[in-house]
Amino acid sequence: MRIPAHSVCTAIRDDIVAGVHERGSRLTEELLARRYGVSRVPVREALRTLEAEGFVVTRRHAGACVAEPTEQEAADLLEMRALLEPLGAARAAQRRTEAHLKVLRGLVRLGQERARRGTSDDLRSLGGWFHETLAQASGSPALIAMLTQLRHKIAWMYAVEAPADPGESWAEHGAIVDAVARGDSERARAVTALHTERSTAAHRLRLGGPRERGERVRNPQHAVNTASPRH
Repeated sequence: MRIPAHSVCTAIRDDIVAGVHERGSRLTEELLARRYGVSRVPVREALRTLEAEGFVVTRRHAGACVAEPTEQEAADLLEMRALLEPLGAARAAQRRTEAHLKVLRGLVRLGQERARRGTSDDLRSLGGWFHETLAQASGSPALIAMLTQLRHKIAWMYAVEAPADPGESWAEHGAIVDAVARGDSERARAVTALHTERSTAAHRLRLGGPRERGERVRNPQHAVNTASPRH
């Protein structure tokens, strides 16, 4: 069975974001194929996609390497997110379905409950699912793709400090859902813009690879999951 290139692409991207493939390091097709248990063909296709996304660069005499973004490029990502997430929320207020609202409300309830109990271990994941669902509710494939790519790159370049008051952050999430449910696009845009501005202050630029940051590098054996990706 031929492993689809998008599965290989996801696996390599996840490892770049996690710091397994450090910035500036070479990405040879042979080693990547062995690591992910695939042939070189989907690896080659994945590297082309990742280069288009900005995670990989091709260097003379070195071939494919993990990109090394500048501080300005990292700052630009946060500025782009500050512009696009409010737009996505405004579109969601116009185009969301009842299924989107059900998921968003469920995430807000769960997030607020965890915040009240002080069990904040998975609040970041819940927040990620919230913003992913909000983007999906925009009904714009181009905007969804851009926001998804921004989330990946921001997670790669920044560490995020936990909010001093997670309950306040989830109250903002709740206000966004309320505006989206009412179809109030301007309110959804304004509340999301404020929420994004506040969360931006918690981002701290990462320096170096995982070894320099004292993080644990994952096991180098990483077989590609051949199951259909979750949507």
